Amino acid sequence: MSAFKTYDIRGRLGTDLTETIAHRIARAFATVIGAEAVVLARDCRESSPALADAVAAGLMAQGVRVLDLGLAGTEEMYFATAHLGAGGGICVTASHNPREYNGMKLVGRGAVPLPDAAFARIRSLTEGGEAIAAAPGGAREDRSGIRADYVAHVAALVGPGIGPLRLVMNAGNGAAGPTLDALAEGLAARGARLDLVRMHHAPDGSFPNGIPNPLLPENRPVTAKAVQAAGADFGVAFDGDFDRCFLFDGEGGFVDGEHVVALLAAAHLAGEPGATIIHDPRVIWAVQDAVRQGGGRSVLAPTGHVFLKAAMRREGAVYGGEMSAHHYFRGFMACDSGMIPWLMVARLASRSGRSLTEMVGALRHDFPSSGEINFRVRDLPAVVARVEAELAPSARNTDRTDGLSLDFGEWRLNLRASNTEPLLRLNVEARGDAGLVAEGVARVRQLIEG
Repeated sequence: MSAFKTYDIRGRLGTDLTETIAHRIARAFATVIGAEAVVLARDCRESSPALADAVAAGLMAQGVRVLDLGLAGTEEMYFATAHLGAGGGICVTASHNPREYNGMKLVGRGAVPLPDAAFARIRSLTEGGEAIAAAPGGAREDRSGIRADYVAHVAALVGPGIGPLRLVMNAGNGAAGPTLDALAEGLAARGARLDLVRMHHAPDGSFPNGIPNPLLPENRPVTAKAVQAAGADFGVAFDGDFDRCFLFDGEGGFVDGEHVVALLAAAHLAGEPGATIIHDPRVIWAVQDAVRQGGGRSVLAPTGHVFLKAAMRREGAVYGGEMSAHHYFRGFMACDSGMIPWLMVARLASRSGRSLTEMVGALRHDFPSSGEINFRVRDLPAVVARVEAELAPSARNTDRTDGLSLDFGEWRLNLRASNTEPLLRLNVEARGDAGLVAEGVARVRQLIEG
């Protein structure tokens, strides 16, 4: 059962994940959550229709009403699960993984992540340790029309006053295109003035322009050049199931994740002063400065959607963000969305009179950072212990919310093990001095590689 990861299911087709395995996962899911109705969505990968059919068959074998969205994003599955009062939801997707992969994202009632025990039980049943008795009453219903309700919900959450702006939108030939079209039409009807320059727009599971993963540096130039060529105010690139979006300023510069979190925190606090903002501990100073200026309260949570969503609900936070481009919204079931962030940044630019280029330029100057640097090491705990032993005595503050964070006053580091890969991830930031970032990276690199 190597397809079962920490939070979801992802694996290589034909070995880790097959239609038979997908069918068994669906039957186990239905048995564990006991739902009468389950929302089903899929991305545009060539393998996704057949896998979705297998999932639907497995759910129906357990007497479940399958509320089928067809081709849709993960966030549309989240919305429909809550909006339709379903007992759970499944999106067949591998997001940004290579072509030979696929997977499934699972949620319970209200689009809440499954408890660890429930996820473990689904895995156990899928492995075939126990027989699952079939149940009558299963059916499959076309619920693709729910997209209109999703558009109305997102438009109401973002609010009026967007534009005039010209934006480059790179769907990466993933699932985003049709939803973006519906959203653009709905926003225009509500007064938004957006000139959208679409690229790689049509869903195509062969991904003729490469896998939609804008987080990879080698995938960024195509969007950056398009922004420059179009004279756009900024650009947006989506991953495969568009639960993440990545921003490019008006000069084509990639906007680092923590700076997007800072902008979205400021946007929320402008409308709700004093609100709580959740964020991960990897790169924090730009975010905390924005929260402080907005009169809000910042709360750290470990990296990962399960932890951020739990903290959102526990703290009643209005917004939560990770530097990896996962953004969570109280008004969206505390779930992550790839459509809401760029719309909120567009609204912020429209209302403030400041361009994204100007706003991000100030953040880059005041809070330079290294970007995430990955190291493949044999003994992760030993390496972290070596860094801590050498550097912690001179740190002003040590935090272990997620990995090791050391604050030296003018620069700061976070060192953590990946949740999904055998990697050690380093982030270094500073206050207004990019040279300190370079020095900090060099010092930690020497300790790690030494």
